[in-house]
Amino acid sequence: MVSDSDSVRRQNRALVLSTLRRQGPLARTNLAAETGLSHASITAIGQDMLAQGILAEMRDEPDPARLRGRPAVRVGFNRTAGCVALVELEVNRAQFSLVDYGGTLIDRFELAVAPDEFKRTTPAEFLVRHLTLFRERNRREMKALLYIAVSVQGILDRDGRHLRWSPIVHMADRPFADDIAQAFGVPVSLHKRGRLLAEGSRWLDPKLQDASVATVFVGSTVAMGLTFRGDAVGRGNGGATEFGHMIHLPGGALCRCGARGCIEAYAADYAVLRTAYSVPETAPPAASVPASQYEGLIARAEAGDRATLHAFNLAGRAIGYGLSRVISLVDATHVRILGPGARAYHLMRAEIETALSASLVGRVAGLPEVVAQVDEKEAVFRGLMMKILQQLDEEHFAFLPHAAATA
Repeated sequence: MVSDSDSVRRQNRALVLSTLRRQGPLARTNLAAETGLSHASITAIGQDMLAQGILAEMRDEPDPARLRGRPAVRVGFNRTAGCVALVELEVNRAQFSLVDYGGTLIDRFELAVAPDEFKRTTPAEFLVRHLTLFRERNRREMKALLYIAVSVQGILDRDGRHLRWSPIVHMADRPFADDIAQAFGVPVSLHKRGRLLAEGSRWLDPKLQDASVATVFVGSTVAMGLTFRGDAVGRGNGGATEFGHMIHLPGGALCRCGARGCIEAYAADYAVLRTAYSVPETAPPAASVPASQYEGLIARAEAGDRATLHAFNLAGRAIGYGLSRVISLVDATHVRILGPGARAYHLMRAEIETALSASLVGRVAGLPEVVAQVDEKEAVFRGLMMKILQQLDEEHFAFLPHAAATA
């Protein structure tokens, strides 16, 4: 491909920003080494983006052991270049975070979401109301708002603008992204939680950066995000699968989605609760299961209650056979179990490993590394934050005209 000078310039700027996003602030010499660009190019790009207020110089504290020389000067992101609002919507909670361009958290609040929340108010009204509260609390920072991103549970339409289905009651087929964009005058995007789990796990664990990873959330729902050698895979370009709604046993237990026999219908918190109390598997799932009740089920199983142990065995079996299908299609070398279910992994582990060992790939190539990661909230937040900041790097700041041309 033949690129003009502006295209090369944008590409080089994007490379510098992506390197700083991965590595943190760097001296110009180190930045040249990491990007492969010449020192002259790094100097010109650095001066341009410093003048535009995208980057800032950061001087290290003087080292008393050094008798000569100036303190090292590194370049990093200018935190005041802008900010983004991040919203995480789940079955029973919502979290609102405000983050500056450098990735530093400015403000955050969390609130419970009642089962009938979106029956009483529209999703657009709910989100605009709480984002307006953010604006009132952070008037100076919100003047530099560049983007709003919303993490959701469910199936997005092909344009990614609204939910076609969601375990969050009354959320589906009620578009809200455009209403929020109009209210705040910035772009708004929706992102599947499963994809963010995969992306966030890679950012939190550097050894997973270029690995093929399946991240499985087990809690109020069962969800999966996939990365293959560092790239997201899944439905469309969302990088998330409908793992929880793969059929485990045809005509089996009733799922919250209305189908029967889904993995989720055996492995989600409501499924374990239903089996532990010998409720018929065709009974409608509970609208929500309090965290304390799920912890109580874990305690009962650990104490040897046979019905509850059986419930967790069924959960592990469903997850394990689902994973065996996944590794037969995608060579996932690492599996991360996240969410409340991670605290019950020791109760499900044997069934998960047995199911994985039953597959040809598991027998020949060996089992993937399976690790329980209890705190899924940080993975979702980190995945959402880094995706949006990288998007701003590539689509906004890398495309700004030359500083001299705007002077």
